[in-house]
Amino acid sequence: MVSLIGLTRKKILRKVDLHIHTYFSDGSFSPEEVIEIAKNKGFSALAITDHDSVSGIPRAKIAGKKLGVEVIPAVELTAEEKDTEIHILGYFIDYKDENFRKFLKSLRQARIERTFKMVSKLRKLGLDIDMEDVLETAGPGAIGRLHLAFCLIKKGYVNGIYDAFAKYLGEGKAAYVRKKRLTPGETLQIIKNLGGVSVLAHPHTIKNKKMVEDIIKTGIEGIEVYHSDHSLKTSRYFRKLAEKYGLIISGGSDCHGLRKGKILLGSVSVPYHVVEELRSKAKIND
Repeated sequence: MVSLIGLTRKKILRKVDLHIHTYFSDGSFSPEEVIEIAKNKGFSALAITDHDSVSGIPRAKIAGKKLGVEVIPAVELTAEEKDTEIHILGYFIDYKDENFRKFLKSLRQARIERTFKMVSKLRKLGLDIDMEDVLETAGPGAIGRLHLAFCLIKKGYVNGIYDAFAKYLGEGKAAYVRKKRLTPGETLQIIKNLGGVSVLAHPHTIKNKKMVEDIIKTGIEGIEVYHSDHSLKTSRYFRKLAEKYGLIISGGSDCHGLRKGKILLGSVSVPYHVVEELRSKAKIND
């Protein structure tokens, strides 16, 4: 007879990454490659959280079944509050919902239009950046500033991703263009309507800590305490905040394949009970 204590311990030790991008947004790996890497690094479950896209989820699920890696359907949406960009993750969403897919398509079209404007600004600054190059870099993904950054690196105009954002692509910089964004409240409602669970992504990027608490009070259900850019001190701060408001304590690597210079999958993990907490709050369990 198998010990229940042993089973519980085995479940606790199961590693999970709840923030991963594929080439269907701004990652460099296919869904199948992500699953293979996760399996090789000992992960039992992960969430595909592409920006404004759910196209990678079906393929990831098929690959996951073959290799024994559970795939949680998710998405990352961008909201805005007082000129501050806020990223919100939605887990266990009904990613097959046709109205949602049409909505995501409109967001991706808005991304293309925004990128055209940013390319135009870069060209006016004397930089030889072509929209065709950006589209080729993006491939099937939802085009974003990261793709533009890679074009700038390729042309030798900047030394790296952070340099590209600091000089041209970051908020308030010479080539920056605001994109179509939702309010945090609208974003949470979309996720709720899809039966999903909302989690605030990489809260360290929101410099106004009062704003983080305001977003929590809007009705968010979890917060990304553990992230590849979070220091131990930062994680401790957000863990205390999560405990204060009774939020799900989530985490993930925010892996973009090789887009950020190294594979982040494996750098951050959370225990499997976080998946169970998310699932217990979701209306739809795919």
